[in-house]
Amino acid sequence: MAEGSTTRPGAGRTRRRGAALEEAILDAAVAELTDSGYAGLTIDKVAARAGTNKNAVYRRWPNRLALGIAAYRRLTTTVPPPDTGDLRGDVLELLRQANRYWSSPLGAILRELLAAAGGASELLEQLHEKSGDAAAAPWLIILGRAVARGEAAPEALHPRVATVAIVLLRNEFVVRGVPNAPDEVLVEIVDEVYLPLVRRRGRPATPAATRAPRHSR
Repeated sequence: MAEGSTTRPGAGRTRRRGAALEEAILDAAVAELTDSGYAGLTIDKVAARAGTNKNAVYRRWPNRLALGIAAYRRLTTTVPPPDTGDLRGDVLELLRQANRYWSSPLGAILRELLAAAGGASELLEQLHEKSGDAAAAPWLIILGRAVARGEAAPEALHPRVATVAIVLLRNEFVVRGVPNAPDEVLVEIVDEVYLPLVRRRGRPATPAATRAPRHSR
């Protein structure tokens, strides 16, 4: 069988190559991932569904994990960050969106892929940039608005600071293995960790008004 050969009823044998074949393989991988999750994804099933052979798949993706990540990236969508007019409201809404996502079937697939990726930094980066769970952009946007409103310190506008809340939520799923984080956990992350961090950052430990006066010599 040729690399991208397919036979349609009532038609002669056709060959797909290049982008057309890659699209067919990715479409098949997306369908398999949606139907069976990462645990049920196999190169054999994807090749059969795409009407091609395993070699054609392996020439484009070196292993099942790489193919699974490529398929997952097709399933994700970008949602504009919330704009409630208040930093606390924005952060809570972003966390609630992420919580719903991580609790969904697509979130379960993401957790499977993260576990399979282990310490492979390149693969983890591909997952994070599409999953919304560690992408800094929406967090920097809402934090930038908060800085403009005087709700947060300008020094807090750093990706590692901006994403603290979502990293803590991710740990609930990845480290603790919860199926869904209770809303009180989200509120605790916001009120006890995130808001104090971004509001106090860069401020002196002792306010000038409360400093002890210097003694004259």
